[in-house]
Amino acid sequence: MTNKKYILIQLVIISIFFILFLTPSVQASTPKLISKINNAFENISGWLINLATPAAAVAIGSGIFIKKFSFGDEEKIKTGKKIIRGSLFSYGFILATDLILSAIKSLIS
Repeated sequence: MTNKKYILIQLVIISIFFILFLTPSVQASTPKLISKINNAFENISGWLINLATPAAAVAIGSGIFIKKFSFGDEEKIKTGKKIIRGSLFSYGFILATDLILSAIKSLIS
């Protein structure tokens, strides 16, 4: 990843953190823009969780089929195992992130 992309990602993460966590606690009431942004992030988060479950199932199924129909080819067996392992780790990461964000949200409110 280039240096400019790395800096851009850091700025986006810092701005999201500032918008979601610091701004509402500093002001007396939550402005409409902040509540709209919070609602948008909640909708996107729910949408991603709903999309991740079938995507993980399809990826695991594909890995199983690749492994099952490899007919002894070691490369296909390794590819199938990588697909299965990668999709399980990715889905677990998404669920863990959702759990952590829910815990942080419950602690803030």
